[in-house]
Amino acid sequence: MTAETAVLLPVLLVVLAVAVGVLASVAAQLRCVDAARGAARVAARGDDAATISTVARRLAPPGASVLVRRSGDSVEVVVTSRVQPFGAALRVLPSVEVQGRAVAAVEESDEAGQDVP
Repeated sequence: MTAETAVLLPVLLVVLAVAVGVLASVAAQLRCVDAARGAARVAARGDDAATISTVARRLAPPGASVLVRRSGDSVEVVVTSRVQPFGAALRVLPSVEVQGRAVAAVEESDEAGQDVP
């Protein structure tokens, strides 16, 4: 093995580890966005808090927190999760907080529970 290879190999491994960590963080952030969108849709229909939470937690990364805020004619859902981008093997490195947020207009319905066109 040449000296250049001996120096380059650890550098390539570090670059690969960083790339995998970034991809893991991006994937978790996308899951948070999907969870927030799905939960906002359910909340806009007027479903109860348990259903909203179930939808969000099913789509979100494990251990994510879900916050639902209703304000007038809109509902906002924020899904937050902490990600260990380099896996359990390197817990000494800091974790990253990722978040997804979605806002939806509350759907109107008549007294019979039917959506108003």
